[in-house]
This record gives sequence, C-alpha cells and structure tokens, in this order.
Amino acid sequence: MLNRVVLVGRLTRDPELRYTAAGIAVAQFTLAVDRSYSSAQGEKETDFIPIVVWRQLAENCANYLRKGRLAAVEGKMQTRNYENNEGRKVYVTEVIADNVRFLESSRDRDGASNDAGGARVPQTAAYADPFVNSGKPVDLSEDDLPF
Repeated sequence: MLNRVVLVGRLTRDPELRYTAAGIAVAQFTLAVDRSYSSAQGEKETDFIPIVVWRQLAENCANYLRKGRLAAVEGKMQTRNYENNEGRKVYVTEVIADNVRFLESSRDRDGASNDAGGARVPQTAAYADPFVNSGKPVDLSEDDLPF
C-alpha cells in the first residue's frame, strides 16, 4: 500500500498551534493549491487542503509560517469522522505532514532577493551559507579535478 502526498501552495491563514493533554504540539493550517488546469470560463481553480503537523515541526510551522507564504508539504492523506453537537456524523479528510519546507521568507514576499534560491535561514556561527558567493567565477586548475 502507498499513501504519499506532496503539495506546494500558499497558506490561507496563520498556523494554529495547540498542545495535547500529554504536552505534544500540534498545528493546523490550510494550504491553497492551484489546479494545473483552468475552468471552462478560463479561471484557475484552487483546492484548499487541511494540513496537520505534529511535535517540533508543528512549533516550527507556527513560528515561521504566515498567511500567504509558499510552502511544500509532504505527508499522508488521512480520513476520520466524529459526531458533531447536532448528532450528525462529520467526515474529515486531511494531510498529516511529516515534512514541511518553507519556500519563501517575509523578505522574499517584500521583494528582496535571495541569493541561495530558497527560504532564508538565520545566520549563526554554526551555519554559514555555502552559496553566499554563488554566481561568481571559481578559480580551478586541472590539478583540482578528480578525473
């Protein structure tokens, strides 16, 4: 059996972070994913996919993702049901994410360039951007090549 989902879209709202009674973090948000085709009227159609994220990844999403940001989500599709206050059975289909990639930062949305081509990560002494000089010529001799 295979149950694997990969989505790229924009958040429709800020992630909502909660904690279970056991203290485990869980975050929920909705991802707007454009369909690859247009309607008969030429309008793009969009699916709104509920996403659930657990533990440390949930806290990271709540801290760094915001409404409108582009994100990639990998996970599995899950369905569940419950009885609402009116006694009706409600069915829910959602993606349980095990990997979320932040594809743009607030600076990217504001028009600033991003040399590395991905989401910016705060610079620390332990993490230095290896692509900081990307696009500049590299001085190599024949002796430097392994072949």
